[in-house]
Amino acid sequence: MTSPELKDVGDHQLPMTTFTDPKCPLGFYSKEELKPHLKRPPQDPRAPGADGRPFVPGRMTPAELREKQKGLAKNQFNQFASDRISLHRSLGSDTRHPDCLEQRFRRCLPATSVIIVFHNEAWSTLLRTVYSVLHTAPAALLTEILLVDDASTDDHLKMHLDEYVQQLKIVHVLRQRERKGLITARLLGAQAARGEILTFLDSHCECFPGWLEPLLARIVEQPTAVVSPKITGIDRNSLKFSKPATDRQLHSRGSFDWSLTFRWETMSKEENKRRKNETYPIRTPTFAGGLFSISKSYFEHIGTYDDQMEIWGGDNLEMSFRVWQCGGQLEIIPCSLVGHIFRIKSPHTFPKGRSVVTRNLVRLAEVWMDDYKWIFYHRNRRAAAIAKENTFGDISERLKLKERLNCKNFTWYLKNIYPEASVPDLRPVMFGVLKNSGSKRCLQVDKPEGWKPVLQRCCIGPQQYLEYTSQQELRHNIDKQLCLHATSGAALVSFELCHFKGNGSTVAREQVWHFTQGNNLKNPSSGKCLAVGGQVVKMSACAPTSLYQRWVFI
Repeated sequence: MTSPELKDVGDHQLPMTTFTDPKCPLGFYSKEELKPHLKRPPQDPRAPGADGRPFVPGRMTPAELREKQKGLAKNQFNQFASDRISLHRSLGSDTRHPDCLEQRFRRCLPATSVIIVFHNEAWSTLLRTVYSVLHTAPAALLTEILLVDDASTDDHLKMHLDEYVQQLKIVHVLRQRERKGLITARLLGAQAARGEILTFLDSHCECFPGWLEPLLARIVEQPTAVVSPKITGIDRNSLKFSKPATDRQLHSRGSFDWSLTFRWETMSKEENKRRKNETYPIRTPTFAGGLFSISKSYFEHIGTYDDQMEIWGGDNLEMSFRVWQCGGQLEIIPCSLVGHIFRIKSPHTFPKGRSVVTRNLVRLAEVWMDDYKWIFYHRNRRAAAIAKENTFGDISERLKLKERLNCKNFTWYLKNIYPEASVPDLRPVMFGVLKNSGSKRCLQVDKPEGWKPVLQRCCIGPQQYLEYTSQQELRHNIDKQLCLHATSGAALVSFELCHFKGNGSTVAREQVWHFTQGNNLKNPSSGKCLAVGGQVVKMSACAPTSLYQRWVFI
């Protein structure tokens, strides 16, 4: 089935796997050849949540209300609803774009191992994920499903689970006796996997018909591609599955902000033009990291995961930067659709606290971001302290990997992969939290009020982060590029999108601020100064001695 060879990708020489078999019959798979491993049992269209519809509760008893609240608190989704929806529920008719429905796949696609990590997952969501794979993945393309337990403590996930999956034949449970987190658990699954392709899913997913074949076919076309399905939502309260629309859509792709938080953004117009139809992949600067497929040989070649990262967090951005900088590519495959329950917050505790996430982010910044790491450190003082104290662990092996793979630098990544990124000053004139000396409070961007500047207790959080740039702007640039804006003739100030975007653009005069020797902030176009009056941030006639016009970065 496979034969290793070398392939040059720019400056990168990659050991590739070509998924060809001289004995493979010519032509395309028939519908019969793509039958799933397990036929879905007959469906009752009136059953709760049938065809992906929302669960609609009737009048609930006090005991049921208590059960619902207990499930919400434990899982951060409506377990009460999930437990009453069939483990085998159908998602109804295939509503993907016609381009997807007409897509055919050449025979002899490589088979995959599906790896699902779980920790104290609800029985119904875990098993519905498993059955969803068994009912949709072609038997010929599914080697096994590996359930990797990250030291769950719930009784239903112990011997009862082991005994239950025996009937499913190709489903196996692997266990970490000690809580080590997602990264270590996925590595355990990858090491045990027998499939040529590794497919990672979360433990609260449902797969839409036809989700697997497009992922595998793309890896055959481009073995260095790390491919994600289009991730749609399963409502955390009603468990309604958001089905795709049949018309062509402007899709989302992954990005990041300079706090190193993963974000979704609308696909660029350039990327949309490049795609000839809906079967074409979407190049994405970063990926969510929970649901994706990758050639096992390429996964090993590219450095698997940073196994010195702890528990959870940052692994998706680390892998995103590494894959792109080292000659691979990240893609979203729109014809592959998987639903996921998005929780507002994690229901799980972290053995070493949430500081492990910051430590993980420092590791990826130190290895992959070059001097751009300082943009992150300016925004995260805890990360800056970890970097300064050198308490993020040994990264020598990751640096050797970077050298061995002849990886590009972060400037190349920003220029070639994410040119739309707005890059702040590497060395701003001043940065931090801007405190008013009179009120003893700090300037904050209030998102619910439409980017309004307000005064709040100083907390050194992302909403209070500001930079005084070399262009004499006061920028809030965690996500959007917002500048403090003194509207002509108005007393109040606002945060508006920054006019200066580089490339020959200029700074709007309303967004220019002179920091005087007396720590006043003066807007030269209006001749007025930033002041506090009655707990409101406003423009006033400059009074150099007034503490309510004095501002300092802390």
